[in-house]
Amino acid sequence: MTAQLILASASPRRKELLAQLDIQCFVKAVDIDETPLPNELPLAYVQRVAAEKSAACLKVYDGELPVLAADTSVVLNNQIMGKPENQQHAEEMLLQLSGTTHQVYSAISLRRDLEHWEAVNITDVTFRKLTLAEIAAYWQTGEPCDKAGGYAIQGLGSIFIEKISGSFSGVMGLPLFETAQLLERQGVKILR
Repeated sequence: MTAQLILASASPRRKELLAQLDIQCFVKAVDIDETPLPNELPLAYVQRVAAEKSAACLKVYDGELPVLAADTSVVLNNQIMGKPENQQHAEEMLLQLSGTTHQVYSAISLRRDLEHWEAVNITDVTFRKLTLAEIAAYWQTGEPCDKAGGYAIQGLGSIFIEKISGSFSGVMGLPLFETAQLLERQGVKILR
């Protein structure tokens, strides 16, 4: 089967999620500065970063295929959590998330030629109370090292989650409902 789009992301989870839709893609990761701008709100941040990723990829890839990019952030009290810098940072983040409800913002950016389409999903995630011992043991698994908010919903981090309201796949990094809608509007067939 031939590729239907370019995925501007190195995330194996995003590629796996597209495979669930039976979407074949070329992976063309781009490297952009993902530092939040001063006073940038989480919604504006994820939309900007996803759009910059798709634009950067489109500049280097001049093919016929659409370019899909995404950005996902864990947000607590309107503050972007980011990825942990080290064990102490991960433990601090997970302690902040412990016993609270936070949001996961996932923005999608799809480009073809000069056209650009976007979608956003916001999901509420509620953590149960965590112990310091659990957090330390979780760090030792290696799972939180490169994950926004220091956890992976599709992995061991799921044992911390009491409930979600929204998109499971959005928390993983690519909300499939919104992605499928954008792709189908641009002629990428999901159910063929």
